[in-house]
Amino acid sequence: MDLTNPSAVGMSDERLARLGPWMEGYVDSGKLPGCMTLVARHGEIVFWEGRGVAEEIHRRPIAKSDIFRIYSMTKPIVSVAAMNLFEEGRFQLDDPVSRFLPEFGKARLWLEGEGEEMKTEAIGDEMKIWHLMTHTSGLIYGNRSSGPVGDAYQAAGVDFSGSRNSGSLEAMTKLCASMPLRWRPGTRWEYSVSTDVLGRLVEVVAGKPLGKVLSERIFEPLGMDDTSFNLPHSKIDRLTELFQRQDDSSYLSVDPPNDQSTWVKPVTLESGGGGLVSTAADYFKFAEMLRCLGASNGSSILGRKTAEYMMRNHLPGGADLTSMGQPIFSETSYDGIGFSLGGSVVVDAAKSKALCSEGEFAWGGVASTAFWVDRKEGLVVVFLTQLLPSSSYPIRRELRSLVNQAIID
Repeated sequence: MDLTNPSAVGMSDERLARLGPWMEGYVDSGKLPGCMTLVARHGEIVFWEGRGVAEEIHRRPIAKSDIFRIYSMTKPIVSVAAMNLFEEGRFQLDDPVSRFLPEFGKARLWLEGEGEEMKTEAIGDEMKIWHLMTHTSGLIYGNRSSGPVGDAYQAAGVDFSGSRNSGSLEAMTKLCASMPLRWRPGTRWEYSVSTDVLGRLVEVVAGKPLGKVLSERIFEPLGMDDTSFNLPHSKIDRLTELFQRQDDSSYLSVDPPNDQSTWVKPVTLESGGGGLVSTAADYFKFAEMLRCLGASNGSSILGRKTAEYMMRNHLPGGADLTSMGQPIFSETSYDGIGFSLGGSVVVDAAKSKALCSEGEFAWGGVASTAFWVDRKEGLVVVFLTQLLPSSSYPIRRELRSLVNQAIID
């Protein structure tokens, strides 16, 4: 992928150059081991550079071909696969989830108490597919949520990503369905295992494993050759090291890039919520497809109307995430930010207090990765690093300012 002169697409080379020192500041201060930023406008890449190292032992400089654990940046991909099936009339967004996953037909709502003393009631209207896609399903992340329902998830072992080498998506989804819902579907936004459940629904609807569905419907048509749930041994030398931030702001390796990595070992549970690895080039291809409203690389993944519909705010009444019970998530304020069928969407740029455009579609991963698509400005931005958790530093807000200030036309 060649770079284009920024001025040819209305961006300042001098202003984009500020990205380099910004990345260097994070690396030189010891906050990040390494990172990479790709910026494109109107389909042309105008900035693509990395700083720091991909792994610590050999101090290998980060490279454009490096492979990263993208965690929750898996979610928009799985959501696109679901909408691809939706276009074929395989389901409707307001279909009950239980139509395809009968185990959710007996879902109950938590009221009070914990453990064996927990009190629940019938949820009334069933959980719908759009609830899964907007994280208003009532499901939670057990390891993120304190309280009795989170405790129940952890006690039962509901962990889609942690069971990738031993469990199955079908079995984990059924176990998840046996848990009480924390919220009545459609009443509150809470980040959750919803997209993992959606991934299982995609499997059932398509009649194929999730990885095969993604490969056939998205990766192969877009030429995303390095995106998968399971990293082949032949690509281990391109896998970046995963780090965990420590209390003193240093970082500790938690997943070295070798054949013992859980992403290299055989994967039996393909987590639609966070199980993919990818590269900057591959994720750019996916994000550029969204910017082009479903068609890219000579392939049509979604129809224009479907892509537009998917990336609009789908929270009830046009609400933002703050009014739906989530004023801040990770390091990001959610004033003025809604949620689409698969990612965040800016509904009020002024209220968000970030330099962005209304309609911007975005999401990130727990290892501090991020991407966004700004169709008004023709922008696609991909940021990759490998530091847990994503709340460590205000990377995403800073990056928006640095990229958008470089627009001159």
